[in-house]
Amino acid sequence: MTYVVIADDHPMFRAALRVAVQGVAPSALIREAGTLDQALEAVRADPAPDLILLDLRMPGAEGCSGVAMVHAERPDAPILVISAADPRSAAPQARAWGAIGFLSKSADLPAIEAAVARALNGEVDPLPQPDAAEAELQDMAARIASLTPTQLKVLLGVLKGKLNKQIAFELDISEATVKGHMTALMRKMNVMNRTQAVLAAQALQLDHPA
Repeated sequence: MTYVVIADDHPMFRAALRVAVQGVAPSALIREAGTLDQALEAVRADPAPDLILLDLRMPGAEGCSGVAMVHAERPDAPILVISAADPRSAAPQARAWGAIGFLSKSADLPAIEAAVARALNGEVDPLPQPDAAEAELQDMAARIASLTPTQLKVLLGVLKGKLNKQIAFELDISEATVKGHMTALMRKMNVMNRTQAVLAAQALQLDHPA
């Protein structure tokens, strides 16, 4: 059975997405989420989702962190980002964090159904060839997208200026474990220190609206 997660904080738009999914896969099991925490709970469930329809600016997310967090939980599950943001800038960012495509909230029902069908068929929306600077940013985004969920939470805590002991308290782990995650994530990001990690993530707008 096809399992689809619909994550959007607007009930009416969730209903529209449900209609679109049912138009493509009538027997699909659909689970809805109105916040990022609910979305993460839904994607952690077994079996793994066949498709995740995710609002770019879910409550509980900052910038592109929602896409990054969901991708970290289920790196093999296709994510189709839904947003009212300008697709010229938001679509490449969403793809950089692991989404397979971008759908504007202004799209009509046939367009949504077509996008859902492509995603369920494993198709990835093409993007223009990036220039050197864009390619470098995309490479860093891919590195951050490879972080584990806990490593990503540690990085988000660092981005907010929190100390290791504060991050440890929030994640209910030891400070030594936080330091271990910091070492691992800096290795994955190929940076030398905490400051470089912050600058790289900020350049990619991980913690700020697109």
